[in-house]
Formats: sequence, C-alpha cells, structure tokens
Amino acid sequence: QVQLVESGGGLVQAGGSLRLSCAASGSIFRISAMAWYRQASGQQRELVARITSGGSTNYADSVKGRFTISRDNAKNTVYLQMNSLKPEDTAVYYCIGLVGVNAYWGQGTQVTVSS
Repeated sequence: QVQLVESGGGLVQAGGSLRLSCAASGSIFRISAMAWYRQASGQQRELVARITSGGSTNYADSVKGRFTISRDNAKNTVYLQMNSLKPEDTAVYYCIGLVGVNAYWGQGTQVTVSS
C-alpha cells in the first residue's frame, strides 16, 4: 500500500505561482512513477505531469514551460511548481503513485486562479 498526502493548494491571482507537494509513505520502494492529475469542475481528469523513478518527465501541452515536476527522494516527496498560472488551471489537483498496473491517489488539493 502507498499513502499520498497533497498540500500547497490555494487561491492565487492569474500570473502568480504555487507549489504543490505530495508526501508518500508506505511501500514507496515499489513506486515506478509519480504524477499529477487535475480535474476541473464538470471536466474529466487529465494528466498534468509525470516523473519516473529515473527522473524522466513529461507534461501536458497546456502546462509546458509553466509547470515543473520534481522529486526529493530523501523526503519521499514530489513537487509541482506552477508558474504563470491561468484561470483555466483552476482544478482539484491529485497526486498519483504508480505501482505496476495499480495507481494510488491522494485526496486532492484545490487550486483556484482568479482573473
């Protein structure tokens, strides 16, 4: 089992920045990749960014150049640095840990960007 706890969400004006954190515990040695998804009201969940255990990253086109995913293995924590935020970035952001074909989800953290 893997437990994930997100933090760092909040309200920010357009153009501002936020950093989300995701602390992992449990069988973390089994995690092959970590990712951030988001779900806006009335929308489907979408992948925002992903980082593998080897450090490879990929991003949704909508956030490339603005968001950065990183990990601190010593702290068992994954971060999502979000810059130049736009109102369309408003969503609940979820941290995911991938173990084989299983995905463990955090509880989500709300990010609201005002125009």
